[in-house]
Amino acid sequence: MKNDHDLIHEFQSGNDSAFDELVQRHLQMVFGFFVKITQDKMAAEDLAQDLFIKLYRYLKKFRFESAFTTYLYRAQLNTINSWLRRNKWRNFLHLDDIPETGRSDDTVEDQWRKKELWDGIYQLPKKQRTVVMMRITEELSYQEIGKIMHISEGSAKVNFHHALNKLKEIIHE
Repeated sequence: MKNDHDLIHEFQSGNDSAFDELVQRHLQMVFGFFVKITQDKMAAEDLAQDLFIKLYRYLKKFRFESAFTTYLYRAQLNTINSWLRRNKWRNFLHLDDIPETGRSDDTVEDQWRKKELWDGIYQLPKKQRTVVMMRITEELSYQEIGKIMHISEGSAKVNFHHALNKLKEIIHE
């Protein structure tokens, strides 16, 4: 089985089916990331599509200085941050708009807490919000977060700690 870098080399040499294979390999992860953040499957589909269209354009210039997944996480974060800026005026979720998660044990109170948490995350400074989203949605280590964000592992930990303190303030206001 070819690794991501092999597929990128093939794509850069003109083999579009190599790009299709990259998309198939990473689509579920990308879509899942966007669903967790937006809580909207249609928005997540649009964001995933936008991301892969951008990757198609820019992957020709990929320099192989990092793992493709690092590059992909960075692209996901840029995409979701742009979406958050564009949709800042919107109230992201109303209680009656919370989508079904497929789990029957979610109570209205649990859904309300989830909404309150994500509303709080959206209010965090960009760097803190990014670290929290990667820890919560992707369950990445601080070391991985540091690589993706071009910061130290310690800085990722500090940003996460500050974000948690800020979230406590926001939620308890």
